[in-house]
Amino acid sequence: MAQTLSGPAQTAVRTVLYREALNEALREEMRRDASVFLMGEGIAERGGSYKVTVGLLSEFGPGRVIDTPISEASFVGAGAGAAIAGMRPVVEILFVDFALLAMDQICNQAAKFKFMTGGKGRVPLVIRTQGGAGNGLAAQHSQSLEALFYHIPGLKVVVPSDAYDAKGLLKTAIRLDDPVVFLEHKSLYLTSGEVPAEEYLIEFGKGRIRREGHDATVIAWSNMIPRSLAAADRLAGEGIEVEVVDPRTLVPLDLDLILGSVRKTEHVVIVQEAVRRGGVASDIASRIQAEAFDYLDAPVEIVAGLDTPIPFNLNLEKACVPQEEDIIQAVKRAVYAE
Repeated sequence: MAQTLSGPAQTAVRTVLYREALNEALREEMRRDASVFLMGEGIAERGGSYKVTVGLLSEFGPGRVIDTPISEASFVGAGAGAAIAGMRPVVEILFVDFALLAMDQICNQAAKFKFMTGGKGRVPLVIRTQGGAGNGLAAQHSQSLEALFYHIPGLKVVVPSDAYDAKGLLKTAIRLDDPVVFLEHKSLYLTSGEVPAEEYLIEFGKGRIRREGHDATVIAWSNMIPRSLAAADRLAGEGIEVEVVDPRTLVPLDLDLILGSVRKTEHVVIVQEAVRRGGVASDIASRIQAEAFDYLDAPVEIVAGLDTPIPFNLNLEKACVPQEEDIIQAVKRAVYAE
């Protein structure tokens, strides 16, 4: 029986790549449940553009690892229909930017079916996709669009920041009876981390304190977690101890964990790669102000991407999204150390 965990398992571990952890999750769930199958562009023989599905075609065959045409509306719709009919599809969209071609299927069909059937209908659909800046892939392949899905009732939104969380959260997502938007980051696929050798699951809505601290709380997700941790290490050298909170899932959101940290440190910085306007960070800041205002010793700082499409040029791309130095300066402003 799989363990349900909120932190690293106390078992034998191995160091694996983020993309390998995702591959393990898919393989294990496909072996466990014959109703799990994969759909997406180039995921079979090619093993996916980011090599997450390597080797799965040879084990499970073309009936369960299905290459699709370049038509997101069609194959996401097919996945939603298959889920409603009793299967457990995992649909891969090559870039989150291309999910915009299937927003009716995701937001009007999959997200609302359970509600519109009085809770009787199930949609066990996982939509895996990746986003964020990196590698100079320019404006149409580099967006951080988690806020779009965060806004839609009926969708779960997952944002794993390391290999351990990627595997445990994906296994949980596949077993749920609700549609899940599983957002990976292109810059994390080749990062490595410790992953237990035995099976485990990670419960949705249970965040993780990635670093203990008492001077300020930094809330971040996805690729902003490694940058926040690096910034926290540098700040510690200056005598500022930062607590880094990783919510893991944005829907459901572990507000209790966030508020507990805020009440302890009384200073808050929220870091997102997405542009600030209409972002998840602003919503979290409003929840903090509503429920922990009396504990705040300074305004909530938000570090976010610039309000611009992502440029192709690598130097300009870097300038458009938060870097370690941006996080450090925001923490210093929050604790009056600037």
